[in-house]
Amino acid sequence: MARRWNGWGDDGYVKEVSAHGGALIRSIIGEPTPLKDATLDEVVAQVPASRLPQHALISTDAEQRVRHARGQSFPDWLAMRSGKFGTFPDGVAFPETSAQVRELLDLARQHDFDVIPYGGGTSVAGHITPVASQRAILTVDMGRMNQLLELNEESQIATFGAGTPGPQVESQLRARGYTLGHFPQSWELSTIGGWIASRSSGQQSLRYGRIEQMFAGGRMETLRGSLDIPTIPASSAGPDMREVTMGTEGRMGIFTEVKVRVTRLAQEEKFFVMFMPNWQQAKAAVRELVQQKIPLSMMRVSNASETRAHAHLGTSESQFKLLDRYLKFRGLDDQRCMLTFGVTGSKYQNRTSLKQIRQVLSQYGGVGGVIANMMGKIWAEGRFKFPYLRETTWQQGIAVDTLETATDWDNVDALMHDIEQAIKTALSDEGEQVMVFTHLSHLYGQGSSIYTTYFFRCGEDYDATLARWRKLKSRASEVIAQGRATISHQHGVGKDHAPYLPAEKGELGMEVIRGLLQQFDPDKRLNPQTLIQDD
Repeated sequence: MARRWNGWGDDGYVKEVSAHGGALIRSIIGEPTPLKDATLDEVVAQVPASRLPQHALISTDAEQRVRHARGQSFPDWLAMRSGKFGTFPDGVAFPETSAQVRELLDLARQHDFDVIPYGGGTSVAGHITPVASQRAILTVDMGRMNQLLELNEESQIATFGAGTPGPQVESQLRARGYTLGHFPQSWELSTIGGWIASRSSGQQSLRYGRIEQMFAGGRMETLRGSLDIPTIPASSAGPDMREVTMGTEGRMGIFTEVKVRVTRLAQEEKFFVMFMPNWQQAKAAVRELVQQKIPLSMMRVSNASETRAHAHLGTSESQFKLLDRYLKFRGLDDQRCMLTFGVTGSKYQNRTSLKQIRQVLSQYGGVGGVIANMMGKIWAEGRFKFPYLRETTWQQGIAVDTLETATDWDNVDALMHDIEQAIKTALSDEGEQVMVFTHLSHLYGQGSSIYTTYFFRCGEDYDATLARWRKLKSRASEVIAQGRATISHQHGVGKDHAPYLPAEKGELGMEVIRGLLQQFDPDKRLNPQTLIQDD
């Protein structure tokens, strides 16, 4: 893969937007005007001299420092496209062993520099963005620690280097007849260590669980030494060190080896789509399915706005017209909601599950059939390609971003409405319209995640565009923080969400987190300003 230096993924891949999909976006937000992108050469020329000591593990190459300076948050995107990076790391290290990571951390204490761990560079919350500091900054790229080190088939525990990206996790396991089953949308690039550091959730979490159900133990290198976490299936012996270290986002140390619970490959896996008459019917149906614990591997339900958008963006115009006519013939109007679900297991298990699922969905007015199932195949084929949409729309002057949260079922409707309203009205003082839609993507007996996407026009320049995003992000984040919900269900805290963490954790909870980080890193040199706002 020839990776884009200033955007997402493979530089050779383009996610096309259909003409009728683009027309839908413009009909809501208006005609956009593209902004001019900086070139890689222009940005490389800005990189200052390094402040780091010379060392065999550290590269101070200017282009490497550019390519490791930002993640994939919207502010990161604007920095890369405009060329206004602000702060660059002073160097990039590429360790291949835990001992070399240990050596780099010892060097950081000896020479007084900061350290940022870098997995796949996919953070959408500012985790890996360096902040201006009097200290030098070293980014540690874990990408060379990318191998399956051991597979214990009796206990079904696999040990990986923490820098192993999703495709290599699965290919190495599948060669032995196993799967991890963790498929976040960033799967193409994100790494197993990053999933644990940010408490990631995969698209098929209904079958395999979130990363905390998969994480069995491993090794973290810290400024105070190596922390080895044993693979014990369960324990009542005080706090669980797996839980203590997960979600710490590089503030305690750097994961180098990760032990995970794996599963034998299923005999069969299928994905389907059904359409529900309206949001209330759709939400009630999926809640009943998950609370009855009917076996599914994934399930998501789009509200009417997202259903309409996906029908335009995910199909050709002829496919859209065929689907629209069919659903109207079956009695579903523009309030219809798309429900996507998957079953994974033996053929017998899947047949039994599908029979139960369809019985429940039919009770709530669900409509399926061959044409609707076409959408299931489209989803499965493009499940990791949505992030490429940002590149396509950007070329047209259209900005796109997402945010997510989770709350209890009794609060889902009110919170979703308030988030969407906050986003829709955030730019009204500029006379700007925002296209916004939402789906529930991770379902629990207690509640659900809420995942919202929004499109808006770029401003007259990069500063104006960033100002628009800040309005949108802050309005929605304030609603979430005050709305009995988490500031992040699956993307982590990073720097973008850190101001809103106290609303969720409370004063005493924040004291506990600060005390924990202080114990491991009293000098605040590990990924500063991430997770919590340092004084």
